[in-house]
Amino acid sequence: MTTIGSRPASSPRELTRAADRACFVYLERCTVHRDANAITVEDAEGTTHIPSATIGTLLLGPGTRITHQAMSVLGETGAGVIWVGEHGVRYYAAGRALSRSAALAEAQASCWANRRTRLEVARAMYRLRFPDEDPSGCTRQELLGREGRRVKDCYRAQAQRTGVSWRGRRYTPGDFASGDPINQAITAAAQAMYGVAHAVVAALGCSPALGFVHSGHELSFVLDIADLYKTEVGIPIAFDAAAASPEDIGARTRRALRDRIHELRLLDRIVADIHHLLLPDGTVPTTADNIDEVTLQSDRDLQVAAGVNYAPGDGW
Repeated sequence: MTTIGSRPASSPRELTRAADRACFVYLERCTVHRDANAITVEDAEGTTHIPSATIGTLLLGPGTRITHQAMSVLGETGAGVIWVGEHGVRYYAAGRALSRSAALAEAQASCWANRRTRLEVARAMYRLRFPDEDPSGCTRQELLGREGRRVKDCYRAQAQRTGVSWRGRRYTPGDFASGDPINQAITAAAQAMYGVAHAVVAALGCSPALGFVHSGHELSFVLDIADLYKTEVGIPIAFDAAAASPEDIGARTRRALRDRIHELRLLDRIVADIHHLLLPDGTVPTTADNIDEVTLQSDRDLQVAAGVNYAPGDGW
């Protein structure tokens, strides 16, 4: 009799390509188990079967329990698994990345390692945030100055729109309660966006540490990505929450942001934006998802097949 433990993992050619999968599947308050090559989701409404090979990344929210057998089939079929807060507004831990290819991680490292391309990506990030401005030719100091001015303008505009009193951004690290309600709301929205960005960065297999605007922190790239949506999503949500009531401001802001993220399908958009920033044509090479290929690096960027013992004079 064939047991689950003795089944070989499916080869990449047998699996559904990442581009053809549901990118993110979010579950909460349920038990996740396995039935053959599907996962079962059991909650108060009954049991649902989900073919594991159609899942890109499974987001496990509050109240979820997952069995060893379910994790086994998700690993066999190449699905990523991430433990998150409600609708991804917190990032806790991750299993494997969505793709077996290192293409995106290598592209990130390549862009980061060169000062010129690192600045080009920073400019591209500015364009995504403020498409009405062209930062071509801007130095880093000029980019930071422009970004600071635009964010301050956003604060003032949102205060005028909502009628919330605004006396400037004030935040003491580790002391959430020291800020006034609007500053608490902005902090809650920012922290939630960091969790969302971290979940996507982990799912794609990128390095959280290799940032293009932020630097020197293990989450520099996460902070870069989260900031792309600060003035469009995070700050307006925070002002709306503060305008409604000062009570329970942190939790209400996170819930409102959760709903907005779901409405905008923001996780899918973050995936597309990261591809656009790091890859020349904005898409992962078509072979990257379905070929499990390992090569060895030689001189002059030459890559040769792995699994071979090379010796001088072999003609490579």
